[in-house]
Amino acid sequence: MRHFLELCLRSVEAAVVNMDAEIIVVDNNSPDDSCQMVKELFPKVKLIENKSNDGFSKGNNIGVKQANGDYLCILNPDTVVAEDTFEILLKFAETKTDLGILGCKLIDGKGQFLPESKRNVPTPMVSIKKILGFSKPYYASQLNENNIGKVPILVGAFMLLKKSVYVEVGGFDEDYFMYGEDLDLSYKVLKAGYQNYYNPKTSVIHFKGESTLKDKTYAKRFNGSMQLFFEKHFKANWLFNILIWIGIKIVSIFFPKGEAYSNQVKGYVLISNEFNQNIQDVLSKNVVAQETVDNYIPKFEYILDTHFLGFKKAIDLVASNNQKQPSYFKFLLKNAGFILGSNSSKSRGEVICIKNN
Repeated sequence: MRHFLELCLRSVEAAVVNMDAEIIVVDNNSPDDSCQMVKELFPKVKLIENKSNDGFSKGNNIGVKQANGDYLCILNPDTVVAEDTFEILLKFAETKTDLGILGCKLIDGKGQFLPESKRNVPTPMVSIKKILGFSKPYYASQLNENNIGKVPILVGAFMLLKKSVYVEVGGFDEDYFMYGEDLDLSYKVLKAGYQNYYNPKTSVIHFKGESTLKDKTYAKRFNGSMQLFFEKHFKANWLFNILIWIGIKIVSIFFPKGEAYSNQVKGYVLISNEFNQNIQDVLSKNVVAQETVDNYIPKFEYILDTHFLGFKKAIDLVASNNQKQPSYFKFLLKNAGFILGSNSSKSRGEVICIKNN
C-alpha cells in the first residue's frame, strides 16, 4: 500500500497546487514504512499516526477533526486524481444549495467503470436481489454513468462534502469497522434533507484491490456491515436475516478469487519523452518508448510517465482502453524507484522496483 499511497499523494499535490488546501493522512498502524515515506517525501502533509487500527470510520473521523477547510474530500489511498478534479467538483458544488455528498466517476486500473460510483439505497429487497446475483437495482443504473444527476448512495473511496454537513450528521458511524460506513453516511445525509450528486465530468482511478482485497474475509465483513445497516435503518425482518445468513455462507464458500496479475503481457510501451533504461533492465520483454498512443495494442502494457503526461492525461489514457481487447497499465513517478498498476479490482496490484534515475 505504501507505493500506491505515494502515487495518490503525488496526484493530490498536483491537484491542489493552486488551492488553499491541506492534505491529511491518517495511518491506522500500517505495518509497512508508509509513515516514514510520508515524512520524508511529503513534509507539508499533516500525518496522523494512530497506534492501533480501529477501522476506516474512526480513522476518518480523527482526520476530519484536524481539518480546517470548509470542504472535505474523503479519499482512499489507492486512488489517482486529475489535476482539475477538485476544481471541477468544487465549482459544481457551489451551484447546489442542497448539496450533501458529491461523487465522481471511478474507474479501475484497466479503465473499467466501477458501478459503485453511484448506488441506490440497499433496502432489504434490493439487497436480497443483489445476493441472488441481480445487481442492477443495487447500482444507480437509472442514471447513465456519463450524466450528472442525483443519486442516493456514494462510495467512500471518494466523497466530497462540506465539513458542516459531515459534522451535522455525526460523520462516519464507528460501529462500522470497514465496509458499509459509506452507505450509512450517504443515507444519513439524505435523511437530513440534503441531496447527493454524481458528477462524471472528472474521472478518478480507484485500484480498489489494494485497499479491499476480495476474499472470504471481505465477504463476511461486508455482509456483517450490511446487517448492521439494516438493523439501524430498517425494521427487523426474520426472513431477510435468514437470507442474509445464507448469502454470507454461500459467498464465503464460493467467493471468486481475484484475478492473478497477468503473465500474458506480450510487450511494453513506455509513454514518455525519454527512454528509461532502468525499466528495461527489470522487465523480461523489450520496452518501446513513444510520446503518444494512437492505437492500443491488445495484451501490451503501457507504462505511463506521469511527469511527462500529467495525471489527467494518464487517467484519460486508461479510461480510453478497449474493454473487449484490453491493454494493461502501470504508472511511473519521477525518481520514485518503482512502477505500479493493477489489472483487476478483485486482487492486489503489482509493484515493480526499479533503480532511481
